[in-house]
Amino acid sequence: MSSKNKYIDLFAGCGGLSLGLYNSGTWKGKFAIEKNEDAFKTLNHNLIIEKNHFEWPKWLEKKNHDINDIISKYKKELSSLKGEIDLVVGGPPCQGFSTAGKRIENDERNNLIKSYIKFIRLVQPKIIFFENVKGFTQKFDKNKQKGKVYSEYVKSALRYSAKNGNYLGYKVEGKLVDFSDFGIPQKRTRFILVGIRKDISEQNNPKSFFEILRNEREQFLINKGIGLNNSLEDAISDLLRTNEVISPDTKSFKAGTYNKANSDYQKFLRVNCSNKIPDSHRFAKHKKSTVKKFEYILENADKNKTLSPDIKEKFNLKKRTLIPLAGHTPTPTITTLPDDYIHYCEPRIFTVREYARIQSFNDWYEFKGKYTTGGKRRTQEVPRYSQIGNAIPPLFGEQCGRVLNTFANL
Repeated sequence: MSSKNKYIDLFAGCGGLSLGLYNSGTWKGKFAIEKNEDAFKTLNHNLIIEKNHFEWPKWLEKKNHDINDIISKYKKELSSLKGEIDLVVGGPPCQGFSTAGKRIENDERNNLIKSYIKFIRLVQPKIIFFENVKGFTQKFDKNKQKGKVYSEYVKSALRYSAKNGNYLGYKVEGKLVDFSDFGIPQKRTRFILVGIRKDISEQNNPKSFFEILRNEREQFLINKGIGLNNSLEDAISDLLRTNEVISPDTKSFKAGTYNKANSDYQKFLRVNCSNKIPDSHRFAKHKKSTVKKFEYILENADKNKTLSPDIKEKFNLKKRTLIPLAGHTPTPTITTLPDDYIHYCEPRIFTVREYARIQSFNDWYEFKGKYTTGGKRRTQEVPRYSQIGNAIPPLFGEQCGRVLNTFANL
């Protein structure tokens, strides 16, 4: 058995946060819960099979699971983990809260907050690390439950202590964090909550987590050989469409090969990757008319902003969001929809690997499942672009893992 501190990853997705904890070198996973089959395939391939990062319990099958099924079927096993688990990480799916889409208070996925609380009360880890979208802190003000703020509900539920002493509760602190302040080449603000179980919170104050994280970020990134501020060009300029080959996993598509690394950020993410063809670096098949349209937009539109009404009218575009990106700055928050963005210097959308670079995934991390999906399938399937768009950047997760490790050891 590993002497490293133990954690469980809830709503794990494709493994962005678990990858960060793995890279920190200070954590060992117990198990991960992810409902979607494709996202779990990616996590399983990279961190369970290839890196042996999880000490998976015998009572739980290594597959995708719904958290409610786990709570229902394995309540006794989860309760037996009290005292063994140092950390539970992860936050429920964000679609119902996200300001990038339709904020729907009665979205059934919002009820997963209650499942999360149930899980915490069963396992009672030392520390909680919870992540969700910025909209999680904002009121729903146009429907029945006027003014409900889910971040306050979670804080209140976690602080609650049962009178019989079976559940001690947590001291909690939550803040909005912009990942671009931590070396990620993307302006991406998320709600981060840290909770410390009340019986050990005298030694640890969750407020100090955010102070330490910010104070240590610069030295952490220096030690990694990369700067505090990284641009889109820093992230992906070695992946330009200069050499084309047949895509290894989709023979009817073209893929790109590596060019010379042009930045420390690129060199850092390419470490331990021996591939000549980057994983999932498959180019979209654009019509000639689309290429010409993108060329015009790159030359005439404002960068990092959605298109002006004039340009939309010129091309009869009904799409709400289409943003040509600038190479010299971090990107705006990338969504799960790759056709929302135009590459900073080539008339095309991003590849999956370029998405992964923007989110700070190591190049050795391989993505499984479909590349894209559409229509009604969007609510059930999580293709590669969506897996990455939903993830916590591993580089940020690694920084958090180092700080959380010191808390767990006090």
